[in-house]
Parts: sequence; structure tokens; C-alpha cells
Amino acid sequence: MRTSLLFATFFLLASFPALAQSCQTSSDMDDASRAAIVNAANRFFDVAARGDTASLQQNAIPSLAANFSSIAAVLKDNHDLLVGAKATPRPPFLLKADGTAPIERAEFLCGVFGARGQTADSAVFVLNNLPPGTYAVDTLDAVSPKATIALSFVLQQVGTDWKIGGLYAKNTEVDGHTAQWFADRARDFKAKGQTLNAWFYFLEARDLAVPVPFMSTQFTDKLYDESQAVKPADLPSPDHPLGLVVPAPVMKAGPKSGEQFNASYSRNFQVIDLYPTILGNDLDLVVRYRVSDISDTGKTFEQNMTVIKALIAKYPEFRDAFTAIVARAVAPSGQDYGSLLAIQDIK
Repeated sequence: MRTSLLFATFFLLASFPALAQSCQTSSDMDDASRAAIVNAANRFFDVAARGDTASLQQNAIPSLAANFSSIAAVLKDNHDLLVGAKATPRPPFLLKADGTAPIERAEFLCGVFGARGQTADSAVFVLNNLPPGTYAVDTLDAVSPKATIALSFVLQQVGTDWKIGGLYAKNTEVDGHTAQWFADRARDFKAKGQTLNAWFYFLEARDLAVPVPFMSTQFTDKLYDESQAVKPADLPSPDHPLGLVVPAPVMKAGPKSGEQFNASYSRNFQVIDLYPTILGNDLDLVVRYRVSDISDTGKTFEQNMTVIKALIAKYPEFRDAFTAIVARAVAPSGQDYGSLLAIQDIK
């Protein structure tokens, strides 16, 4: 499983006209406001590192406190990475959304912008269906011998207190490699004509570059522009699946029978998604495809292996970019069954 990513949302589902939004960077805030946000985030980090989910739940906004199981699970998954970690806070952001009803698309422009958009010190946050209020985003970099994790708190001001409205935990490196490394590798793949690898590495670079997925910076904006030049036209989706045609094995008759492939009898696996994921210190590629049933796990495992091998046969460039391929067979109910095969073991 990828190092845990959690968003415990406090956003509502209704849609309303956009209202005024404003953002202050750390340097824009008065000392008291900045200290209150940083102190709250530091305090919540210490509680999270102890694994004290009950205390975090008590300090959450009501809608989150009422459904806290997902946060508890993520904190449990990351407990070994947070215990004893040294946390360094990043400069916080203070977000204010005016009005009396939720905002369909709240866009916060933080810092100084130039004629070409973002600058080195700016940031943009885009949040959908956001209730009016005062919010803060504060990230702490937790460094331990096992990993470097960015733990981000989305805080909401309730009275004079800051309450937890959301929490993200994610890697900032993969096997010691930063967002810049992945961006450089993406350019290398592009130069070699390996556009799929370039696309996925640009995606990974953008993901590692920001602590929360609703944030963008000058760096991520540039990566987005670069990635569009290599974006494949045939990326699979549920509406436009990618067909993987695999010849089915048949047995020859006779005493020296052996397996062969009969091209007149084949299977067409419908791939509905391809995306990179972090497993431990490895960057792997996930392939999701449709099946009618996953109840026979032995059969599904064999299908997963077949799809992985067929994918590598179709796109041999993946051998240069990923440590393993993870195939996930998806049933009509949405349930899936996954299997992993290391690239070095794919013959």
C-alpha cells in the first residue's frame, strides 16, 4: 500500500455561487495568528505521533469527529514512521472564505503573483464545496530512519480554538529521490521517446512536490505544462478502456503434447486505469482491469499474472521505470483483487 494518504473531508455536497476568498502567507500574518496555528499543528502532531487517536478525535470539528475511523486507520498505518520522528514545521497558510453558504469552488491565491502567474514564494489552494469560515493549512516534515513524511493538518477556527478538519500523510521522497529527481528523469524518458514513462514520472514529481493534492506552486505549474506535451492520447479510463489481447494457451494432442498459443482463441482484457504508486521505497505501476468475478482467487491471480505480462509485452519501456507491476482485477461490484509481480521476474 502506498504510504498513507488521507483526506478527512469537512466539505459539503451542495453547490452554491462562489464568494470572496483570501489567503495570507506566514509572512503576511501577525505574530499571534501565526503562533496560534503553528502551536496547534505542533500539538496535534505530538498527539498523532503517540497514536492517541481519541485525543485527536476530541479536537476535530463535529463532522469529522462523527466519522473518525479513516483517520484512525491511517495513523495506525503510519505509527512506526511517526514515533520518534523529528518534526520541522513549514510556514503555514491562513485561508478565509466569506459568505453564508458553501462555496462551489473556493480558490485561494497566496503570496505574490507575477505577469506569468505564480512566483517562487506563492501557492494556490483550490477546495470544492467549502463552507464559509477561517481555515489554516500547516505541514510538518517528519524525518525518521524509515521515511520522510509530510504530515499536513487542515485546521478550522472554531471560536478562539483551532480544530482539526482534515489530515494528510504522504511521502516526500521515494527511495531518497525527490520531486526534482523525478522531474529530471521524466525529461530523460521524454528525450528517449518513452512518453508513457515520462508522463507517469511527471505525475509522481508533481505529487511529491506538494503536501496536499489541492495545492499548486510555481514548480508544479511548470511540471503540469511540461507533462501536457507527453500526455498519451490513449490513457485508459472506465469510459475508454484499453484492450489487452492475450492469446489463450491450448494443449496439442499426442504423447509429446506441450503448450502452444492459438491466435484464433484469445482473451481481451479491458484495462480501465494505469497509475504509479509508492510501495515501501519502490515506485510501482498499477493496472486495473475489468473481470466478471473475483471469487475464485486462484483463477484471478493467474489472470493478474497474465495481464501483467501482456502489459509489459505491449509497453516494454515500463521495465526502465518501475520496480514492479500491480494488477488489480475489478469486479462489477467495485471490489478488486490485486497481485504484484517484480519487473525482474517478468519473463
